[in-house]
Parts: sequence; structure tokens; C-alpha cells
Amino acid sequence: QVQLVESGGGLGQAGGSLRLSCAASGRHFSSDVRGWFRQAPGKGREFVAAINGKGDSTDSADSMKGRFTISRDNAKNTVYLQMNSLEPEDTAVYYCAADPLMSRHCYTYWGQGTQVTVSS
Repeated sequence: QVQLVESGGGLGQAGGSLRLSCAASGRHFSSDVRGWFRQAPGKGREFVAAINGKGDSTDSADSMKGRFTISRDNAKNTVYLQMNSLEPEDTAVYYCAADPLMSRHCYTYWGQGTQVTVSS
């Protein structure tokens, strides 16, 4: 059974940092794209960032470039999202995802999400 499990969410302060992790099990994703999405209250799901299998190519939403960094450790089957300069608008449930192809929309595997709340 394939599982993606996010961790590292919680309460952060504006201007601060949080690091999310997403560990995969049941399948090795070293060749797959890993992505992060988020969904704020009352809003649709929003693409955050993605990284290719080798970790040498990334894509990030414009609003998060320079603040959020995606990385991966294939030996640990884990992807990370380093979030710096947090803003209250970053409050959302953050989901990790995985798929063979790089995109900002269609992913086959999804985690259950982790809540990030940023206070001002």
C-alpha cells in the first residue's frame, strides 16, 4: 500500500520558518516527480512546488519563489519543503504528491495533508 505522510506542520510566526517533510512508503519514488500543494480555508488547491526524480530540476509558484524551497532525499524516499519568511497568507493545509510526470495539476499519489498556521 502506497502512503505519503506529511509532517512538520504546526504554528509558525510571520517572518519565521517551518520545514515540512513527506515520507513515502510502499513504493520507491526515486524516479518520480514529487510535489507540494496547499489549500487555504475557503479556497481551491494551489500548486506550491515540484521537483524531478534526480532533484536537479524544480518548479515553484511565482508567489512562493525565493521563500519556499523544495528538495528531496531519495535514499529516504522523502521530499521536503523549506518555508521561510512566512506570511499569514501561507496558512493552509499542505499536501505532498507524487507522479511520473512533472506538472502543476495532475498527480497520482497524495498525502493526507498537514496543517500550517501562521500568526501575525
